[in-house]
Amino acid sequence: MTLIKSISGIRGTIGGAPNEGLNPLAIVKFVSAYATFIRQNSPCASNCIVVGRDARISGLMVKNIVNGTLIGLGFNVIDIDLATTPTTELAVITENACGGIIITASHNPKQWNALKLLNNRGEFLNAAEGQAVIKLAEKEQFEYVPVERLGKIISDTRYRERHISHVLGLQLVDIEAIRAAHFRVAVDCVNSVGGIVIPDLLYALGVKELFKLHCNPHGNFSHNPEPLPENLTEISSLMKQAKADVGFVVDPDVDRLAVVCEDGEMFGEEYTLVAVADYVLSACGGGNTVSNLSSSRALRDVTLQHGGQYFAAAVGEVNVVAKMKECGAVIGGEGNGGIIYPASHYGRDALVGIALFLTHLAHKKLKTSELKASYPQYYISKQKIELTPDTDVDAILLKIKDKYSSHNITCIDGIKIDFPDKWVHLRKSNTEPIIRIYSEAHTMAEAESLGQEIIREIKAPVSI
Repeated sequence: MTLIKSISGIRGTIGGAPNEGLNPLAIVKFVSAYATFIRQNSPCASNCIVVGRDARISGLMVKNIVNGTLIGLGFNVIDIDLATTPTTELAVITENACGGIIITASHNPKQWNALKLLNNRGEFLNAAEGQAVIKLAEKEQFEYVPVERLGKIISDTRYRERHISHVLGLQLVDIEAIRAAHFRVAVDCVNSVGGIVIPDLLYALGVKELFKLHCNPHGNFSHNPEPLPENLTEISSLMKQAKADVGFVVDPDVDRLAVVCEDGEMFGEEYTLVAVADYVLSACGGGNTVSNLSSSRALRDVTLQHGGQYFAAAVGEVNVVAKMKECGAVIGGEGNGGIIYPASHYGRDALVGIALFLTHLAHKKLKTSELKASYPQYYISKQKIELTPDTDVDAILLKIKDKYSSHNITCIDGIKIDFPDKWVHLRKSNTEPIIRIYSEAHTMAEAESLGQEIIREIKAPVSI
């Protein structure tokens, strides 16, 4: 059993002994610590915390424990139940709540679940705040209220509809253009909460015909839930059979968006952000953009074409958001298909991504594959090394840094080595016990070769 405490929240496998995994005792402890932190630090006068969940099998169990714990600490709970991560973020803002908890392990398999922790702005806690919560949990520095001060549960399941209305009302979402394009759209929602919000969004946007895969929110994921090409063979086949114009795939909590071309080929997670940024920058007359260090250079290229500046941030939504605010970015996100559009809110949002992408596609009057071909072509290889309890990650990073010290190296998040025509980035994952090794070049063969070169260097014995 595994429990990971990081900037991405408290994430673990369900079950195990009291000191293992995301079991009921761990949930009570970390929720208690989070609520105590919020009470001590939130500038918001509200005594409400929003709780939403994806459709994981363990979701209802975890939610009941979360809600009971918050009530025991004297908080009122606004329970929005099945809701996407961005829906919960927007609910915190709308309710003027002092925080929020999203019960989701994002792209992890069904045996995982997690607590994603939000501040009163509907944004993730930063690293320092997350560490403060962990310390409170370790020391058990929290106190429950007497019976007279117990909180209460306020159930409100209307936020999915409110989120859709919010997206439809964004200035750059052109519903008339989408409707006029008569799009035929396929979706794969991996049997989680996307299955009950993405179809409704697409119908509201006026798509002509919708072909649905795995839209029953029962939590038995139909395939590995991470929206990577090797997991998306079904929708690839469906695209050709249905003669669909575009396909959309979301992860279990709907903050990542993958696009599929009409010929069944992947548009590429990296290019979700590139295409949406191209549209936003063209509509805004330019502006700054941000993505993380593991994202494609294509965003930088497109930003420069529009006369803006590109900035890189450490991996993690909270880091990208901080950099976006710092440089006044009009669009940003992560190369995993995460779109952050400040005109909506500072959180990755696949609903916003779908609406902006369809608007762009309708305006361009191109096939999806033609739109992809219009952008600078890069290929990213995503490899990894499994960690053991004895793995010294810092020593590995130092070894690689020394080996490539003659090149341009960035150390704000692991090690990124920039070559003139390619790059490689290795860092310890926030969500899994692995070292991620991402590399990019103008061909997939070059990218994979660069990643393998780094893996060989890591595994090579140290010279004495």
